[in-house]
Amino acid sequence: MFDFDALSNVMARQTVLCIGDLMLDEFVYGEVSRISPEAPAPVIAVQRSESNIGGAGNVARNIASLGARCIFAGLVGADDVGAKLKRELAAMTGIESVLVCDAARPTTRKVRFVSEHFSTHMLRADWELAQPAAAAVEQELIETVLPLLPRADIVLLSDYAKGVLTARVIRNVIEAAKKAGKRVIVDPKNPNFAIYRGATLLTPNRKEFAEATRSRADSDTTIAEAAQDLMQLADCEAILVTQSERGMTLVPRRGAPIHVPAHPVKVRDVSGAGDTVVAVLATVLAAGADWETSLRMANAAAAVAVGKKGTASVSVAELRRRILPHAYLAAEEKIIAAGGALEVHLLDWRKQGLRIGFTNGCFDILHPGHVKLLTAARAACDRLIVGLNSDASVRRLKGEGRPVQNERARAEVLAALEAVDLVAIFEEDTPIRLITAVKPGVLVKGGDYTRETVVGHELVEAHGGVVMLVDTLPGFSTTSLVNRARSGKA
Repeated sequence: MFDFDALSNVMARQTVLCIGDLMLDEFVYGEVSRISPEAPAPVIAVQRSESNIGGAGNVARNIASLGARCIFAGLVGADDVGAKLKRELAAMTGIESVLVCDAARPTTRKVRFVSEHFSTHMLRADWELAQPAAAAVEQELIETVLPLLPRADIVLLSDYAKGVLTARVIRNVIEAAKKAGKRVIVDPKNPNFAIYRGATLLTPNRKEFAEATRSRADSDTTIAEAAQDLMQLADCEAILVTQSERGMTLVPRRGAPIHVPAHPVKVRDVSGAGDTVVAVLATVLAAGADWETSLRMANAAAAVAVGKKGTASVSVAELRRRILPHAYLAAEEKIIAAGGALEVHLLDWRKQGLRIGFTNGCFDILHPGHVKLLTAARAACDRLIVGLNSDASVRRLKGEGRPVQNERARAEVLAALEAVDLVAIFEEDTPIRLITAVKPGVLVKGGDYTRETVVGHELVEAHGGVVMLVDTLPGFSTTSLVNRARSGKA
């Protein structure tokens, strides 16, 4: 495994020149409960809406979110949408936008109507002129982009076929980049991959790849075979084929193909996931990583992106949590000492719309009864926080001679469990302060409690949460285990 922290530090010093089709992504969320009396169409009761910088602009957002710098070049129309995008790009840290205005076209805008409950896209409305830019605009783009090349460590072409990346713009940028010794990553849309000739890496999805190669592209073997022919045509060093839930396959011109399976994840929205993939690839390659490292980083980032609603960007912290193995460092990451930064995790999870669960205890000697409780708790939520009594707290509750293991040891054992997402150590005798901060959607305790005796049940139920009691496993308790061990009895 590569050193993630060292790589992310180098990534933060890179500059990516991104050229492509800018658009405004809007999402209208609501519920559908009836059919219109005027026509056989569903009526959506709008609950909320949001807008994001989309298209190649989302690539720029992802580059900046990774801590790198992005110089972004594209087209906007002389309209309110274009003005809005200019303002939003200018306000973003890490992005320098250089936009050419084309008064003959509208700024591309896409509005998606989404069922909030099912996270299903019902309808999309587009405002766009999907045709190549006029010759004068094309020339202005070229003259704008080429002087930016010396400042970039790598070049990324994000083609949405909306008119920015014409054959002439592509040819001029790739030729100039190669002369300057800059690698070029292309997220292609044109089925004629010959127009991207000379690029370093092409990143089509499976459908685009199958159309371009006229192959089935239904296995790693057929993809690898077709990719070799395509690399000859496009004169590129490698081709990456993204395959949604089937993962990703990278075929280099020299060396064996590399396939990585998709991370298991609850998919909420695939909008913009491809943008995240190419943004991570470009930034990681610019930092000097090899093909396999770049591929694994991009694959992990895609898993983070599709787990969010809307057109999402991915931060270094999110990527780190996804890509690190479930070993000591991952367990270490899950532990929050008393007074630690719990709110950072809560904000992230709430932003993703995740249901947060909470349980607590001393967990002095972990036994099957604890495992049953934690597994049941995790099944009832998306993220489980375990409140862990500190050593001083256990001593007050259990008496001298307890705990048997100190709080750090107990926390590490808990954090190593797959069911546990976060361990928060608290100093008080009860976890009421933690419960107040977490505001869990589900509060879980063992069946030896009643709902009324569970600390914090009033707080949880007051904001719509529930209390869940898990049947205890007969014959298991830490106190009895300690007493039997000290008495020398089996």
